[in-house]
Amino acid sequence: MENATKYSLKVQAIRPKGQKPKLYVYFPIPLAAAIGLQPGEEVEWELLDRRELHLVRTNVPSARARKRAGAAGHPVGDQQTFASAVKARKH
Repeated sequence: MENATKYSLKVQAIRPKGQKPKLYVYFPIPLAAAIGLQPGEEVEWELLDRRELHLVRTNVPSARARKRAGAAGHPVGDQQTFASAVKARKH
C-alpha cells in the first residue's frame, strides 16, 4: 500500500488471576477519527497471512449518523477494510 498511514504499537497482555492471558491492541485516535470509528462499533479481524491482518467494520454508520456523533471522516462502504478506508481518506 503506497503512502500508508502507519502507527506503531505493542501488543499488550491482560493477565487475570486464574485465567490465561488475553492479548489486546489499542486503536490510535487519529486513525479512528480518519474513518469515523466510534466506541462500541463491532469489528472483525481478517487474517490475510502471518504478517498481515485487516480490521473490517461490520456496520459502518451513515455519514449523517457520524455527524450527529461528532465524528470526523468521510463515509466508507460496508465491509470495507480499515486499510482501504484510511487510503481513501488520504485522497
